[in-house]
Amino acid sequence: MEQMKKSVAISAEDEKAVFGRLDENLLKIEKAFGVKISNRNGEVTLSGDDEEVSAAADAFGRLVRLAGRGEAITGQTVDYLLASYGGGNGSTDELHEIERLPDDVVCVTAAGKPIKPKTVGQKRYVEQIRGCTVVFGVGPAGTGKTYLAMAAAIAAFKRNDVSRIILTRPAIEAGEKLGFLPGDLQQKVDPYLRPLYDALHEIMGSENFLKNMERNVIEVAPLAYMRGRTLDNSFIVLDEAQNTTKEQMKMFLTRIGFGSKAVVTGDITQIDLPEGKRSGLVDAVAILGDIEGIGVTRLTNKDVVRHPLVQRIIAAYEKDEKKAEYKKKRTFKVKSRN
Repeated sequence: MEQMKKSVAISAEDEKAVFGRLDENLLKIEKAFGVKISNRNGEVTLSGDDEEVSAAADAFGRLVRLAGRGEAITGQTVDYLLASYGGGNGSTDELHEIERLPDDVVCVTAAGKPIKPKTVGQKRYVEQIRGCTVVFGVGPAGTGKTYLAMAAAIAAFKRNDVSRIILTRPAIEAGEKLGFLPGDLQQKVDPYLRPLYDALHEIMGSENFLKNMERNVIEVAPLAYMRGRTLDNSFIVLDEAQNTTKEQMKMFLTRIGFGSKAVVTGDITQIDLPEGKRSGLVDAVAILGDIEGIGVTRLTNKDVVRHPLVQRIIAAYEKDEKKAEYKKKRTFKVKSRN
């Protein structure tokens, strides 16, 4: 393959952000594309095989443009961008979407931090939340399913699109028993709702959160409390929905009233229901996915925005589950023949 060199200009102000600590981002680009990178007098030169240099220069140029717009270039930003090339030139549409991610601000936290989708999958999820009445966000831990849904709920509340926010979870134990926890029923279920409280505190600020809770315009409650209600002009988030039964899911979805929007989130690889009970989330996605006004976003380990190790853990578990499923099918076939 033909060897080539390509140069990309970069300002002194952007060098630190794009290069990373001890040039770690440049090293990632070199490893991903198999090129050599040198920097002299505000000009970065990439050398290597023709196709690899073109792709590496394209990726580096995108990072420079992001830095030039004042965006933070984190290790996750670089890893996600490089993964999108998939060993080649990458999908042009997807790469353009990655560059546009910083433009999509869902809302701003009390501390002034803008909340934005960090992956293309997250961006499509946010777009579905804006455009559909009911959205199912399905994916592994760390993909921002709940956090982005809550940010969208608070943004809708601030715009007066809805008059209240309702956040709910099924009180299903993940190995622990509710009966052994101290206190009354509300105190027993509060630990299961704590992640929702924490996100609300971060996004709204403690003072606004407590004030709106007292005014009853924000409600955080177990799913069982939804029975018999009709929820008008509300933004409703059902979290951990993989732990609902089919009956609970139907009950929840039929609570939605006029002017309301619902987002249902869950990870179907972490179902804590008793054996033999089918997840209401699995059923709902299969039954309702084609209905107009209902959106389904399937996030993957590529959309994980926690520590990079989380992506590898999820991928390892998925590999192990596929191996176990294959072994189970093989055993079943052998028994059938006998």
